[in-house]
Amino acid sequence: MYLTTRDPFTRDFDRIVRRAFGTGFGPASTTALPMDTVRRDGELVLRFDVPGVDPEKIDVTVDRGVLTVSATREETRTEGESPVVRERLFGSFRRSVRLAENLDADAIEASNNEGVLEIRIPVREEAKPRKIEVGTSKELAS
Repeated sequence: MYLTTRDPFTRDFDRIVRRAFGTGFGPASTTALPMDTVRRDGELVLRFDVPGVDPEKIDVTVDRGVLTVSATREETRTEGESPVVRERLFGSFRRSVRLAENLDADAIEASNNEGVLEIRIPVREEAKPRKIEVGTSKELAS
């Protein structure tokens, strides 16, 4: 396992809340920083949706094996506007994931392209798959 996003208590609590109140309180109640994770060419790649967030308002930190992404999306209004329907999320958002020890937290890279924040975390060399030579029993005896 490469990372952990939630502990079992939180998962169970979320399930109970969804069962009691439905999936949320309107379309804007979904996870503020949705994340996809893929493994690619010796690295783990995390992708976060951050549409409309100024890159200067995105903060990525690693502290004691926990990667945290924070972002702030500010609402802009023109004078005289009065909201009729508000489904877009504004404010500060945060998502933390615990990184496994087989990931190289010192070599993390991040980029933002068209509202998708991509964080690349290399897998440590000793954790990468490797081919093992299969010898004969005669080779082992000598």
